Amino acid sequence: MTGLEIFDRFESEVRGYVRSFPVVFEQAQGSTLHTEDGKEYLDFFAGAGVLNYGHNNPIFTQALIEYLQSGGIIHGLDMATVAKRDFIEAFQRIVLAPRGLDYKIQFTGPTGANAVEAALKVARQATGRSNVIAFTNAFHGLSLGALAATSNKKYRAAGGVSLGDVTRLPYDGYLGDNVDTLDLLERLLDDPGSGVDLPAAVIVEAIQGEGGINVASIAWLRRLREITEARGILLILDEIQAGVGRSGDFFSFEAAGIVPDLVTVSKSISASGLPMALVLLRAEVDVWEPGAHTGTFRGNNLAFISARAALETYWADTAFTDSIAEREAQLRAALEAIAAEFPEAEFTVRGRGLMYGIASTKNPALAGAVSAEAFTRGLVIETSGAHDEVLKFLPALTITADELDRGLQIVRESLTAVLSA
Repeated sequence: MTGLEIFDRFESEVRGYVRSFPVVFEQAQGSTLHTEDGKEYLDFFAGAGVLNYGHNNPIFTQALIEYLQSGGIIHGLDMATVAKRDFIEAFQRIVLAPRGLDYKIQFTGPTGANAVEAALKVARQATGRSNVIAFTNAFHGLSLGALAATSNKKYRAAGGVSLGDVTRLPYDGYLGDNVDTLDLLERLLDDPGSGVDLPAAVIVEAIQGEGGINVASIAWLRRLREITEARGILLILDEIQAGVGRSGDFFSFEAAGIVPDLVTVSKSISASGLPMALVLLRAEVDVWEPGAHTGTFRGNNLAFISARAALETYWADTAFTDSIAEREAQLRAALEAIAAEFPEAEFTVRGRGLMYGIASTKNPALAGAVSAEAFTRGLVIETSGAHDEVLKFLPALTITADELDRGLQIVRESLTAVLSA
């Protein structure tokens, strides 16, 4: 069988992205994808945030080849290995210590959802409470505990069971720019007649990715930290998509100057696309009994190798974050120009770092149509939001200025084609 026939015939109907991008990819390098029949695509998707450093980054490829050829441990459960020790040392030295962060590191099963599951479980154990506060348009994963904190109706309906012990409240901006939604949170927490039990934790994304590129303000995040800290509620920052440089800083909460009690990290932490996930937690919260949360593949030593290489290459000084800031300025200026160029769409532009979106307040279906048209022109770009109304820009952090300009020109051409059809 050739082409997509074998996938259509034998793969589950659950497959998703292949329906939006119906080709067979074979090779990739940096920000470029190649199909088996030789067509080239520019990538503004980056594996949904897994490939912050681009496809097949030669720095990581070389490190992995050398490790494999040396006979290094590949699968280690949670046993001690040289690869894990070297990663922990590098993460502590390069990421945590310079930011004044004093966290223990838990290696969970290798998905973001498993990191969220672990964070929620240990928060409930540490506090002895069960309720969790989550926010509108949140996405925290699709296993049942994480799904309970996720907002999207489609995903929640697929769970097939009731999803309890989570109270949903409005995210920053959900009720308009002039409403501080934390007034409601504070009132509910302090009113014994509200019916909202004191939660074990509040879980939040500083930048909501799947929810539509919604960016919490610095003031809102700081107030959320003050509210939780004053009441003994643990604050969990979900950094799975917005972390590892995506926001312009290593962590998306850094700009607010806050220190969460727990942090979930996955997607690009391995740097190479290999599965890996972490929970960072304060020592007082680390109440686990040995083996209380396990996972067969929590010791992915190949991921430790590429993760360490990324830290030592990109995060030892400010050169990388400086380059991200340059590309962000380029991207934001271009998106604002596009919004001005197509006033009939009534676009809003939002984002931070290299995590941006444009959404038409007039025509929510426009984003999907532009994504489809852009794909025919050689650009992979996805949509997000409750109605898929946001065209989501998630290029590799290593993308060149020329590549970014080329992709943005394809978006312009696609918009012109769709709006004139």
